[in-house]
Amino acid sequence: MTPVPSVEERQGREIAHYRSVAAQDTEAILGWQSPAGRARADRRGRLFVGRGRIASGARVLELGCGTGEFTRRVAPSGARVVALDLSGDLLVKARAKLDGAARFVRGNAHVLPFADASFDVVYGCSILHHLDVGVALREVRRVLRPGGRLVFSEPNLVNPQVLLMFKIAALKFHYGGSPDEMAFTRRAIRRVLGAIGFSRFSVTHFDFVHPAIPGALLPVVEPLLERLERVPFVRALSGSMLIHAER
Repeated sequence: MTPVPSVEERQGREIAHYRSVAAQDTEAILGWQSPAGRARADRRGRLFVGRGRIASGARVLELGCGTGEFTRRVAPSGARVVALDLSGDLLVKARAKLDGAARFVRGNAHVLPFADASFDVVYGCSILHHLDVGVALREVRRVLRPGGRLVFSEPNLVNPQVLLMFKIAALKFHYGGSPDEMAFTRRAIRRVLGAIGFSRFSVTHFDFVHPAIPGALLPVVEPLLERLERVPFVRALSGSMLIHAER
């Protein structure tokens, strides 16, 4: 039986993996550079601001900011954004892209370097499944003020492509995945949120848009795919989940 890697070993592998990713065309590898990829990122940015009720002057923390793709979509709200990532290599790119728009911090999401009740909102895209989710969300709850909100977008393990990508190592490598990351289901994350003490939370299936859809087809295809999010049973196969909770 293969031994389970320690948290420290996993973090070391994450740092090494994203050092390699940072040395390449990062956004292309992660799927955010194509026309459909940019549309998906734009929608997530709007959801973070809207569901988080992020307004000018709000104290906001982004977990797993990477190269700042979502930081730059939230910063125009006027919020005071602190963007955290474990990878110093990705943060170099983020600072170059967004100098002055946010405060970038290298840190560990399992032990956040912030005082209790420091933030009004914590958000992030595709970061929780890289972490020990329970440990990370306890830290998120700690740094949120009473009434504060979290908003995360995460891959949905029930989606057929996501399932294959996370179960087949070659596919995970092809799509830029790190060795130890693992997506989860709606039921699993709801169970964690309840156990940690979030009394008000929701997990919504969304996003059937694939990054490979040609840009010329997006105006026609995107509205049709959004309708699938409202179809019972079908929506459970969406590519992503939007996680929202209040402290």
